Amino acid sequence: MTTPQFKIPQSVLVVIHTAALEVLLIQRTDKAGFWQSVTGSKDAPDEALAFTAEREVAEETGILISATGAPSPADLRDWQLENVYDIYPVWRHRYAPGITRNTEHVFSLQVPRDIVVTLSAREHTSYQWLPYHQAADLCFSPSNAEAILQLPARLRLPESPGPT
Repeated sequence: MTTPQFKIPQSVLVVIHTAALEVLLIQRTDKAGFWQSVTGSKDAPDEALAFTAEREVAEETGILISATGAPSPADLRDWQLENVYDIYPVWRHRYAPGITRNTEHVFSLQVPRDIVVTLSAREHTSYQWLPYHQAADLCFSPSNAEAILQLPARLRLPESPGPT
């Protein structure tokens, strides 16, 4: 008999974007219409958050951060921002009994617009690039939407007006 492996309630959110603030959103396989940035939990309590971010980006999009010709590790920015939120009831069974809150660590990754995206079919069904205001509007997660809206300030870029 094996002990069930529960998710660690420490995760990353990686907002993948272009220099022009187009944001990559991916649609979940387990919840149609749920669009999000890359997310994922640590695999071990001592796993470095930057490593978790790099691993999740590779698993979910096929983008290898440290490979030749791909974005460099310097393009991955740790915002030093934590969001603590209630785990959605539909996903609580993945965590140990009594765990109801998760701490999410926010990162961004700037990539070229023509980078090849290869989704993990197990996790996501489709992707799209959207201007950041539209991407924020489409996200099902409030913390993901807020992170996307913070992109211009985090990157020290002038904020473009939203849709009129």
